[in-house]
Amino acid sequence: MTDPTILRRYLTTDWRDADYRPFRDGIEIARLREDDPAVALLRYAPGARVPEHRHEGLEMICVLDGAQSDERGTYETGDVVLNPTGSVHSVWSDPGCVVLILWERPITFL
Repeated sequence: MTDPTILRRYLTTDWRDADYRPFRDGIEIARLREDDPAVALLRYAPGARVPEHRHEGLEMICVLDGAQSDERGTYETGDVVLNPTGSVHSVWSDPGCVVLILWERPITFL
């Protein structure tokens, strides 16, 4: 049997003190799970962007702080976004944000 990973009270405060490391220009990552599905925290500096990409599996985003945008809208603290397999978008954060993200499969940059 495989033991679960349990992060008690993580979404209330502990994510602020996660082990963030450089990921992309203006974006840091704290990996919670590296296998598929991958789970991480992403911290965007104000104005940070991710170029257009396609999802090869489900992506789930939960905005913990700030706001994240794509071509379909802006998502604020407490919003959950489910991007289905095959969906395409780019992502940015004008004010900066922190999101909890799950990638069922790696993405493909276009």
